[in-house]
Amino acid sequence: MLAASSWTDYEILYAGSGEKYERWGNITLRRPDPQAVWPVIDSGKVISMDDLKTPSAVYNRSREGGGSWDRLSKFPPNWNISYDSLGRKLTFGIELTSFKHTGLFPEQAVNWDFCGKLIEDAKQKGKENITVLNLFAYTGAATIASAAHGADEVVHVDASKGMIAKAKDNVKLSGLEGSYIRFIADDCRKFVEREIRRGRHYDGIIMDPPSYGRGPSGELWKLEDSFYDLMKLTAGLLSDDPLFFIASSYATGITAAASGQIMDLALRDHGGKVEADEIGLPVSHMGIVLPCGQVARWTAK
Repeated sequence: MLAASSWTDYEILYAGSGEKYERWGNITLRRPDPQAVWPVIDSGKVISMDDLKTPSAVYNRSREGGGSWDRLSKFPPNWNISYDSLGRKLTFGIELTSFKHTGLFPEQAVNWDFCGKLIEDAKQKGKENITVLNLFAYTGAATIASAAHGADEVVHVDASKGMIAKAKDNVKLSGLEGSYIRFIADDCRKFVEREIRRGRHYDGIIMDPPSYGRGPSGELWKLEDSFYDLMKLTAGLLSDDPLFFIASSYATGITAAASGQIMDLALRDHGGKVEADEIGLPVSHMGIVLPCGQVARWTAK
C-alpha cells in the first residue's frame, strides 16, 4: 500500500467501527469511513469512539440519506493546512461540507509527490514546456502540486464552478498566482474529445473520476463501466515525450489490480510501465494504515 505518511498538519488518530477520528491542524473531526471495519483499539483495549476526547465536530448520518455536522466546539468555518511536497509548501483551505467531506483528500499526497518528482527530474534534464492536464480536478490539490514542482502549464478541468472557485483560492494560498493555470468548467469527457480534435497534447495527465456520475445528456454512469473507455480516450492526449498518467479510483467495485490492468490495456500502444496499488493513511494511535482507494500510475520509462 502507498501510505501518505509525510503529513504534519493532518493525521488520523483512530479508525474503527465504521468511523475515523482525524486532526486537521488543531481541529479534530469524527466522521464515517466504510473501510474502518475493525474495532477501535487503544493501548491494547477495544474502546468506543465515544471514549475518546470530544472532537471539534462530528458528522451524523441521516436515516433519510446524507447527514450533517454537529459542531461541538467553536472554530472558524474555514481554516488552512499545509503539506510539504518534497520541499514545496502546498496550502489548502478546509471547510465542512454537507457530504461529510472537507475539500481535500489527504491520501492523494502520494500522487502529488509522485508527479512532482517526475516534473522536477524532467526539468533538471532540460525538458521544456511541460504541460499537465488535471481532470475531475476538484479543489485543485494535484493542480497546485504540478505547478509548484515546475509545470509550465496546468489545465484544470472540473464540471463544478464552485469547486473551481475553491481551487483558485488554494492557488492563492499556495502563493502560485504567477503560475500558468487554465481553469475550465466543463464535462471532462467532452473536453478531452475537443482537445483531441484540436490536436492538443500533454506531458502529464491526472484523473480522479467519481464512482458514479451523469453523462453530458444526464444519463447515469458507473466508473466500473466507463473507466477503460475514458482512460483509452484520454491517452490520446499524451505527448510524444510524456512523463506520466495517473488515474485514481474510489469505486469499491474496482480493485487496485483491476485499475492496473485497465491502464495497461488502455496505454499499451504507448509503451512504458504501469504500477498499481491501494493508497492509504496511517492511523497514528493504532499502528495501522486505513485504505482510502486505489491508483494506477503509468510512466514512460
